[in-house]
Amino acid sequence: MVRSTAAVATGLLTHGIMALAQGADGSNAIVVDGTTFALNGASMSYVFHANSTTGDLVTDHYGGSISGSIPSPREPAVNGWVGMPGRIRREFPDQGRGDFRIPAVRIHQTAGYTVSDLQYQSHEVVEGKPGLSGLPATFGESGDVSTLIVHLYDNYSSVAADLSYSIFPEFDAVVRSVNVTNQGEGNITVEALASLSVDFPLEDLDLISLRGDWAREANRERRRVEYGVQGFGSNTGYSSHLHNPFLAVVHPSTTESQGEAWGINLIYTGSFSAQVEKGSQGLTRALIGFNPDQLSWNLGPGETLTSPEAVSVYSNTGIGGMSRKFHRLYRKHLIKSKFATSDRPPLLNSWEGVYFDFNGSTIETLAEQSAALGISLFVMDDGWFGNKYPRNSDNAGLGDWTANPAKFPNGLEPVLEDITNLTVNDTSDTNKKLRFGIWVEPEMVNPNSSLYREHPDWALHAGPYPRTERRNQLVLNVALPEVQDFIIEFMTNLLNSADISYIKWDNNRGMHEQPSPSNDHLYMLGLYRVFDTLTTRFPDVLWEGCASGGGRFDPGVLQYFPQIWTSDNTDGVDRVTIQFGTSLAYPPSAMGAHLSAVPNHQTGRTVPLEFRAHVAMMGGSFGLELDPATLQDDPTVPELIQLAEKMNPLILNGDLYRLRLPEESQWPAALFVAEDGSQAVLFYFQLSPNVNHAAPWVRLQGLDPGASYKVDGEGTFTGATLMNLGLQYTFDTEYGSKVVFLERQ
Repeated sequence: MVRSTAAVATGLLTHGIMALAQGADGSNAIVVDGTTFALNGASMSYVFHANSTTGDLVTDHYGGSISGSIPSPREPAVNGWVGMPGRIRREFPDQGRGDFRIPAVRIHQTAGYTVSDLQYQSHEVVEGKPGLSGLPATFGESGDVSTLIVHLYDNYSSVAADLSYSIFPEFDAVVRSVNVTNQGEGNITVEALASLSVDFPLEDLDLISLRGDWAREANRERRRVEYGVQGFGSNTGYSSHLHNPFLAVVHPSTTESQGEAWGINLIYTGSFSAQVEKGSQGLTRALIGFNPDQLSWNLGPGETLTSPEAVSVYSNTGIGGMSRKFHRLYRKHLIKSKFATSDRPPLLNSWEGVYFDFNGSTIETLAEQSAALGISLFVMDDGWFGNKYPRNSDNAGLGDWTANPAKFPNGLEPVLEDITNLTVNDTSDTNKKLRFGIWVEPEMVNPNSSLYREHPDWALHAGPYPRTERRNQLVLNVALPEVQDFIIEFMTNLLNSADISYIKWDNNRGMHEQPSPSNDHLYMLGLYRVFDTLTTRFPDVLWEGCASGGGRFDPGVLQYFPQIWTSDNTDGVDRVTIQFGTSLAYPPSAMGAHLSAVPNHQTGRTVPLEFRAHVAMMGGSFGLELDPATLQDDPTVPELIQLAEKMNPLILNGDLYRLRLPEESQWPAALFVAEDGSQAVLFYFQLSPNVNHAAPWVRLQGLDPGASYKVDGEGTFTGATLMNLGLQYTFDTEYGSKVVFLERQ
């Protein structure tokens, strides 16, 4: 049998009739031929069909663009224990009917068994993209995105599943989520649900992921996909430092700039599971979605569970091409903030400068010194609150969000008024006033607090089991509506009380003692309600997410907060690896990156000021994390701040090319190229001494080969020369760095 993906009619039609939705470039973004479905991007195709006999959804192709008819695969012979479902590429594998691989869905039925038989029932094509109720999601208008919804039904259990596929053709991105609905009369329990499951054909593949822990997030891990199951995830209640909700499947020959790559990212902030299994037949299955250990979601008659969205991006230009597609998609169709691609002022955060040891006078002095350096935003970190239980260390005060009267006798308002009247030392704008930001940790509580004394039941707990403290604090159960309302109310009062233009929202521990497995997802739904309410109510506030650094660097947070503190590790050398790793899926525009004091407070390493500053400039939110008094006599600091401001638009909007990786070279390098190609900036580093030895050339990427480029305002070279020969720089010592501007002539 030969199936055709060619369309001969247009319209918004349903099952059995061809439907077509136009992509942004006029291509056929969604083509339906009977029960064969094709999602087409600029350089990819995703094709699957419903088996006419079994009703199972079978994958035909996910990769580079194809058109016309598809050669039919040979019907596999069924020998041994593995049935036909275990020998084919399945779109939404259920459990219990001869496929012994990891299922995408496992349902504990009313009668007690976990067998499902979800068969194709119908489909619909929608222009644009519906939102997800209560969950963060990508967005777009007709012309940006089109959506295919495939309806499945289990005739034996009366369970329905709706698979929603949205295609963003410009980015070769397919976004999928799943609704599971109990249409029967008894209760069922969803024990496992993957947002996306992809079966790859027989071929050698590698798995790329991001692992780490506190202060060493986003270390790139690449390994061969072997027979059996390889996986990772989070049991912490949050997406976590330990493993990011991202994976990529690539061919062994794929590099940064060449070969095929399939990237998958979960738009979710809670515990998750990512698994890759090479089955007995050699097919490879990749899944990402809820963590089954923290789900057990009960559905009564008529109730629905909606999975988070998973984004899958295809690249035929290597891992770098995959990353750039993620970055552009997220900047334009995930981050809702008005600050997504503009207005990120250089800031100074008080934390590593004074920690808890400050008062109103100290803060005003720090702000004055910051403004004199050319800083545009001063941020007061932890330690400003608590009355009966003052926040003078991390063992008290969380939950009591009123200014500490010993530190601020007249409250915050007069201090903030003085600070926001300070003039910033900025030659381009002599009337620029200093902005003010503040640190909060709304989801947490110290047992030493008035809030905990009044509402001990608001903290996460499991019956009589001890409440385990981490960093002397407990987690508020944001699944409870009364906790959500408390956070919304105190944050609203705080932001209405004074001129606060920036919020750093921290979260300094994982969850213990959950009252039930399903509480993790209930917490996330509550948290997203809080985020959505506050960011909608205060759209002019710049919100930054933080969770002991990068413990919640995920697309769910990015829906609401345009930037996230990438790591508590501010060591310039370590930050190269952390920021390069984070950029596999996340745009540099979303990264908070600061120049801190030396010896570094996390590693004890001393790195030159310029190196530390250049690394921090690669983040969309550049800042300082130190006592500004230590920099008052250094004339290079205002120049570095001005340089960061000059290049910031390129960081926020440009395409990133990772030219050399820090784990593979002692000369890591990255290039940011403006979307219109008019400008570019090269970041080039040396990590170790290079004594009595030749220096390498760094070849650039992403330039117009026929155009001419002025390099740092001097020599002019063609794009072809810069990409095929490159530039060469030398350094006298270890920890050398160079920032190079290119302008197309």
